[in-house]
Amino acid sequence: MTHTPSAPDATVPDGISAPVTPAELPALRRRVQAALIATQILGGLGIAIGFALAAVLARDVSGTEALSGLASTASVAGSALLAMPLATLMARRGRRAGLVLAYLLGALGAGVVVLGAVLGNFPVLLVGLVGFGAGSSANLAARFAAADLAEPDRRARAISTVVWATTIGAVLGPNVAAPAGKSVSGLGIPAAAGPFVWAAGVFVLAAAVVAVLLRPDPLLTARALDAGPGEAAEGRSLRAGMDAVRKSPRARLALVTIAGSHTAMVSIMSMTPVALTHHGADIQLIGLVISGHIAGMYAFSPLMGWLSDRLGRLAVIGLAVGLIGAAALVAGTAGPSHGRTALGLFVLGLGWSAGLVSGSALLTDSVPQAARAAVQGLSDFVMNTAAGAGGLAAGLIVSQAGYGPLNAIAACLLLPMAALALRGALRKA
Repeated sequence: MTHTPSAPDATVPDGISAPVTPAELPALRRRVQAALIATQILGGLGIAIGFALAAVLARDVSGTEALSGLASTASVAGSALLAMPLATLMARRGRRAGLVLAYLLGALGAGVVVLGAVLGNFPVLLVGLVGFGAGSSANLAARFAAADLAEPDRRARAISTVVWATTIGAVLGPNVAAPAGKSVSGLGIPAAAGPFVWAAGVFVLAAAVVAVLLRPDPLLTARALDAGPGEAAEGRSLRAGMDAVRKSPRARLALVTIAGSHTAMVSIMSMTPVALTHHGADIQLIGLVISGHIAGMYAFSPLMGWLSDRLGRLAVIGLAVGLIGAAALVAGTAGPSHGRTALGLFVLGLGWSAGLVSGSALLTDSVPQAARAAVQGLSDFVMNTAAGAGGLAAGLIVSQAGYGPLNAIAACLLLPMAALALRGALRKA
């Protein structure tokens, strides 16, 4: 990606003026990154507060464990449904407009979740969880905003820094689930729904931070700096994005990596709280295990970004396959050992981080600037659709066969990813 303006004052499409010179880019990158870090902390907190007990709340409201997996499925489905419209909005109006809308929809969804819990109405609860998934869409899209202005040889590190920022809120979230539940006592709201009350407020705050601080818009600025004289708006359409993926084997590998890593992680993680309750774990212990998992997901992402930039995207994709496979083995054979379950979930988080960071960087590398927003939206749609199906299947698998078989099946999702990465490495050699 070449940051050389074609004129002294680069003008952003849609008439938004953003004069930026090469000398000003380092300071602009720092400002954008600071704004994204702040929103990732808040967004991670909102997502983790609610998601920590989502499966338990779904079980309590539905009255059956077999439907508990629908909690993650509904949330992931919401992320998937929003991914393409969000990509379209960003392609036209920039990152800021898309992120603000997504966080506000997440806040609205959290409110509907609380309503469904109060009414004891499972369909209303699911509708709320679909809306709540918009918060995840915002946090996922922010990683690509970090790459908009990044230098190519530091792109993975830019992505990983923003992913890392989620650690603070995401690790804190599950541990404040219990206080959030207690805070609604006496209000007629079930304790397991209390976290969603807090999540709604956090998402509104995240939207405000994006609206105020994410200026100038990184995507529109990058597009203005890179635009050639013949670039047309049609080159930024969803159809153009899909064409770009079809033409690039590396982009296809990136999509499989992101979707495979995310689906395996969601399938295992979403049912771990239920599996832990089978072995006598209480809410506090569940919160600690999920916090360790989330620490693995986010805290080490700068390392994954550094490795991806230094060793190459394919090497870190291979690392993701190994880590997720090891995690499935450890967690799937843990039985009543809460310590082994916690270890497995931590390693699972590391594998997800390796897959997401390397896959996202590879995807951005592999398509033209004009098509990136559309391709990135397609990526989030694919990963969340696949993970939604995985979450739905996970509940059924655990209810019929158990937590161990679920981990074994999730590990099988790594096979296409490993095969494509190996083929890519052989071609490169």
